[in-house]
Amino acid sequence: MGFGSYDESEQENQDFDADIDGDSVDSSENDHDGDVEYEIDASNDELLDRLQDIKEE
Repeated sequence: MGFGSYDESEQENQDFDADIDGDSVDSSENDHDGDVEYEIDASNDELLDRLQDIKEE
């Protein structure tokens, strides 16, 4: 048999449940307004050097 074996009859007789019954997800249901603050103790040069080290690895 070829690359990976499967039952061809299963491939031909697949039933897909494509009924759309109006259930949807409200993506704005969990919107959050706020601020994020963080401090970086490294200079820009130190961060760029570290990025270069990561790229070289």
